[in-house]
Amino acid sequence: MNLQLLKLLCDGSFHSGADLAKCLAVSRTTIWNQIQDLQQLGVDIHSVRGKGYRVPGGLELIDEQHLRNQLEGLCVLSKLDHLDLSIICESTNLSAQRAVAAGRARSLFITEYQSGGRGRRGRTWASPLGANLYFSLSWPFSGGVTSLEGLSLAVGVAIKRALSALHIDDVELKWPNDLLLNERKLGGVLIEVGGDLSGDCAAVIGVGLNVRMPESTDNVIDQPWSDLRGRIPKDLSRSDILAVVIMHLIEMLETFAVQGFAPLVDVWHQANAFQGRLVSLIMGERTINGLCMGVDRTGALRLLTEAGEQLFQGGEVSLRVSQ
Repeated sequence: MNLQLLKLLCDGSFHSGADLAKCLAVSRTTIWNQIQDLQQLGVDIHSVRGKGYRVPGGLELIDEQHLRNQLEGLCVLSKLDHLDLSIICESTNLSAQRAVAAGRARSLFITEYQSGGRGRRGRTWASPLGANLYFSLSWPFSGGVTSLEGLSLAVGVAIKRALSALHIDDVELKWPNDLLLNERKLGGVLIEVGGDLSGDCAAVIGVGLNVRMPESTDNVIDQPWSDLRGRIPKDLSRSDILAVVIMHLIEMLETFAVQGFAPLVDVWHQANAFQGRLVSLIMGERTINGLCMGVDRTGALRLLTEAGEQLFQGGEVSLRVSQ
């Protein structure tokens, strides 16, 4: 990928192939090939005969120095051992896991594009370049894996709080780790745990949040999606949004390490997209139908079924509204 070419196209204006080739000291054929490469990464580039190439609406890359300044102003930067921003990486979760293994327990990895981004159950996470937010934050815990019960739900609460601070108040939460807007997926959380499962351990919290998803991704996403387009002030950058999200996330983690999920149960219920609705819980080949009663103090799903109220922990499950 040619970063110089990408930056030239970020302004949203037309650039002729000849001008781009001259500016980058390459052939027009090379420019054409590099345009194809960028499109493969999810960049929406239009080509018009006689005008050249452009990215409609422009493309805004995350500004690392601006992000650092924002995090410092929010009294968050000093709480991180490491911050890394890349244009392309395989997976921010994988990068964070490697950092933990190297002794950097509180590491933040951000990227513009993931070649191997993953959601739950090994699904591919669509990561068009420069469109959304993709990051992973590692955080240490001392109480073993049981101290992490409800963490994915708590992360959802933290992100919702961050978006509310940006005047986006209608975000809902779907158990165990999705954020919805207008009943469409806005974002998701993937948590992976390493270390001593009965003592000192580290959680790697991966987050994907749709900010400006290209329409062209419809053919690679298997469910209805939404983004923040049109809901945030034009002068608010992705760097600004990310800084607010990180602040709320770290604030939550510091409290969670002491109090766990229990204090957030009522808050989570208020945002539960399926509270009091009939749902179907799919666990492999097994389906359980019932009334969604929310969650308990550990984050387990409470379903009122024909057999009475039952609790279900996270894992290989999905939740869908009954037809």
